[in-house]
Amino acid sequence: MLRAARSFLAMRDPLDAEVGVSKMLGSWWGRRMPGVDVDRLFGEGLVAHAAESGTPAGLALLTGIAVLGTSVHQRELAEKGAAALAERGTNRPVWADALGRARPVAAYTSGNRFGDTDDVICVFRYGAEDGRDDPAAGDGADHALIAVIDHNSGGVLRDCWVSTKVDRLLAHCRAQADGADPMATFSTIRLERARALLDSALDSTDRALANGTGLSVADSSLAAHNALLRSRLRSLPRDPREQLRPPRSRDRRAMLAARFLASDAAADLSDSYAASRCVDHIIAYGCDVDGDRPLRVSPRKVEAFLLRWLPRRVILLPEEHEAMPHVLAAWIRWAGPRHGLPEVAVNATLDALWEATSAFTTSYPDMASSFGLRQEVVRRLIPDGDLSALPRRMFAFPLLAGDLLEESAEEFDPATREGRRALLRLDHFGEYHAPVKHKGKHSTHHADALAAADPAATEEALDAHERLAERLWKGDPPELWSAAERLLDRGQTRPAVLRTLMGVVEDADGEDDVAARLADL
Repeated sequence: MLRAARSFLAMRDPLDAEVGVSKMLGSWWGRRMPGVDVDRLFGEGLVAHAAESGTPAGLALLTGIAVLGTSVHQRELAEKGAAALAERGTNRPVWADALGRARPVAAYTSGNRFGDTDDVICVFRYGAEDGRDDPAAGDGADHALIAVIDHNSGGVLRDCWVSTKVDRLLAHCRAQADGADPMATFSTIRLERARALLDSALDSTDRALANGTGLSVADSSLAAHNALLRSRLRSLPRDPREQLRPPRSRDRRAMLAARFLASDAAADLSDSYAASRCVDHIIAYGCDVDGDRPLRVSPRKVEAFLLRWLPRRVILLPEEHEAMPHVLAAWIRWAGPRHGLPEVAVNATLDALWEATSAFTTSYPDMASSFGLRQEVVRRLIPDGDLSALPRRMFAFPLLAGDLLEESAEEFDPATREGRRALLRLDHFGEYHAPVKHKGKHSTHHADALAAADPAATEEALDAHERLAERLWKGDPPELWSAAERLLDRGQTRPAVLRTLMGVVEDADGEDDVAARLADL
């Protein structure tokens, strides 16, 4: 990489230098290695190597990382290394003084009325606040940083790039919105609003990468511009009033569902109970995944909901599975006009629904048979219908997968604190009533199969086990189950994994420390 950094010395425009450094820092972004902080390993390792080189290329690279580094510590190390090389008389690149001095000028959003994606366009200019160009800032022309937010995938970033043809870009967007494309939208937004949108999108992207949800950024334009985007984001003003609001409450969701079910659009839905359950899932997807926009409908959103989100997150009863396409069609007819869609767009969304229905009908899995569990067991483990929670809850409460507790389902309900405590006592000590052996109901041959999670089981250990199990039940933090999976993949036994996770949770100093320690496992 240091050899590649020699090309920075020939550059005259600070934007070219920033893009080049950002591409270098993005070459490992999004990659994962078990138990290793990849960004720290490669980022700080590159800084140390550049500082030791004593060359103009090393100084150019350090100057760039001091501005574009993806962590505060990384930027501070690079700044110290650059200062040390400069003191030794190493030649600085001509763009060094202008780097990081681009100031925001304006911000816009471009998209279409379906609202599947938003292109956030931020325009920057090198120069002083009074409008005078910086002599070291190349030609001083404006440039635009464009970031694409995908709302159908939880508001993650899908792409990012830079354009120096700002006037042509904005003219094209305006022409599309002014009539060339009746579905196109384009608007000016406050810089504070752009900051809020991009902050939220970056947070969603980082969570998706940390949780291993399938988002791939390796070798992409997004990875190449990740460091530049974060650097530019720090220059945008922040306004707490522009922060995105959290998804609406359960009561507001219930009110929205009631309004729909009482409307003419839902009049032909014959099974009111199944319709109510289905619309709850539709609203949940719109609120939790689509940025609290349950009324937004589009062909892409229908496909994402029906063919990706539902099969991975929700177990439907047979009658709900049969009713879902019809309930969704009624929702589209009701919600589309309320969200401002013209009739042609509503009809296009309905066409996409019927095209996806065949695949939904034939491919929706029978989760009970897929996991080798009886339907009642699956229902006990995920009463909230959150299919993604099934593996971690099975890990937390393995006794539920058997027949031992069939006659005492209410007593051992994992959805209640008392039920979880009873399950964990049985799991921890091999019995329910007390941590001593006796010939009671649960001290038969099952006692050997239900060996304690820790041979030195104590009430204090049980308390810690309960706190961990409650976190696993809720998925809080998301890094907890990811760490457990990594340990299991290395061949560790369940008791060993439990002991490791309990140690992390109990010893950590706050939630941020919990997440950091889990990432290191």
